[in-house]
Amino acid sequence: MSLDKLDAVQIARVLVEALPYIQRFQGKTLVIKYGGNAMVDEMLKRGFARDVVLMKLVGMNPVVVHGGGPQIGNLLRRVGKESEFFEGMRVTDAETMDIVEMVLGGLVNKEIVNLINQHNGRAVGLTGKDGDLIRARKLTFTRRTPELEVPEIIDIGHVGEVASIDTSIIDMLVGGDFIPVVAPIGVGDDGLSYNINADLVAGKLAQVLKAEKLIMLTNTAGVLDADGNVLTGLGAERVQELIDTGVVYGGMLPKIRTALDAVRAGVPSVHIIDGRVEHAVLLEIFTDQGVGTLISARPRVP
Repeated sequence: MSLDKLDAVQIARVLVEALPYIQRFQGKTLVIKYGGNAMVDEMLKRGFARDVVLMKLVGMNPVVVHGGGPQIGNLLRRVGKESEFFEGMRVTDAETMDIVEMVLGGLVNKEIVNLINQHNGRAVGLTGKDGDLIRARKLTFTRRTPELEVPEIIDIGHVGEVASIDTSIIDMLVGGDFIPVVAPIGVGDDGLSYNINADLVAGKLAQVLKAEKLIMLTNTAGVLDADGNVLTGLGAERVQELIDTGVVYGGMLPKIRTALDAVRAGVPSVHIIDGRVEHAVLLEIFTDQGVGTLISARPRVP
């Protein structure tokens, strides 16, 4: 058999492997948190756009929620401000919030929309302010130390959490065959804008949209154990154990907590995948192997 024929046979096998997944998820909503290297590498950006367009073409309903940490950090440096984080959250004063809103709601959101549209998709960009999509409340932290008699309250500025989500505008867009692209900015009862962790927004959206899957792109191979091995087929109890024992920490904490909340709220599965792999989303959805960590309410039986 010639090389060309071998290639053709391999392509046919891939398509056959994908068929049952396409049938299973047709008409289902999949929320994708887009971030990391997949947002800055040109090849990966184009691959992601094609993945989302293909998902829509075969009858799925992708909803994209994006971050933009590197882009925000770059612009902050250009204006002479250093980025500061607390428990994986960006400390956001009023000036920083202006930059966050400019970058997330403007530059990054419109770039993603444009890229999807260039690949013959029909994307529409939103922030949480559009259609009253995301109502936020200010997020504060407390810290207990032996030196203090009462807990110390940590205020990290215009950082919020999701108070409520009204999906009317997303339902309208999905019903009109559009792909919503959401920037994680909410508005509080005080009328102020709040920067919300994109992982948290994606998780809450997956819950209220009753999504079939929540897919989170990262810059790692997935959730790692203490020896650096990729873990998959995790149940909720095992995920909680990883948090409690400190195996998961830093920037992965919001992702793993979001995954845990989502599966406990009824989302059938959460996938934390390696966004550095080209077409990672398609590989995770349409193939038997996948490229990351699968989390569900109960562990998968081998």
